[in-house]
Amino acid sequence: MKKHTVKDLMVPISEYATVPLGTTLFDAILALENAQENFEHGKYHHRAILVLDKHNKVVGRISQLRVLKAMESAETDYSHIEQLKMYKFSDAYISQQREKARLNCKVFTNTLLKEAAKKLVDDFMQKPTPDEYVSELSELDLAMHKMVAGAHQSLLVTQEDDIVGVLRLVDVFTASFHAMKELDIS
Repeated sequence: MKKHTVKDLMVPISEYATVPLGTTLFDAILALENAQENFEHGKYHHRAILVLDKHNKVVGRISQLRVLKAMESAETDYSHIEQLKMYKFSDAYISQQREKARLNCKVFTNTLLKEAAKKLVDDFMQKPTPDEYVSELSELDLAMHKMVAGAHQSLLVTQEDDIVGVLRLVDVFTASFHAMKELDIS
């Protein structure tokens, strides 16, 4: 069985979708689409966009789920529901009211899609937490543990203090599955 390091499986940052701070949601999605079209390492496309500061350092990421949340939040105003907490309504009731408001929200209208497209990535990107980094020299065991423990879809790969790539869950899963297939299980 071949021992892999994180560097063996990571996607270099140069092949990943990146946008600078101040980019609109629409332009970020175009960057993701472009990176997916140009990505040649297998059939699994990227599912996130990295956000860079003016020094080209990663300061955040936008997953597909974050994009959808940004689109949905263009319409949804929960302030009146949040005020129910002041009157000691139960969490279950407040959650039910939030769900009703969400069901009344229609995202796929021209007006709301245009509004969402103009949002800046700065407003809804997720900033990486300390447990989302892994050294390129680490063995996959450590990376797998970080992914499982943190329920992460990917980790940012470091070389000293610089982020040099992304380790995706799909690539770790594929390597693990292929290692398992090499075993004589019978």
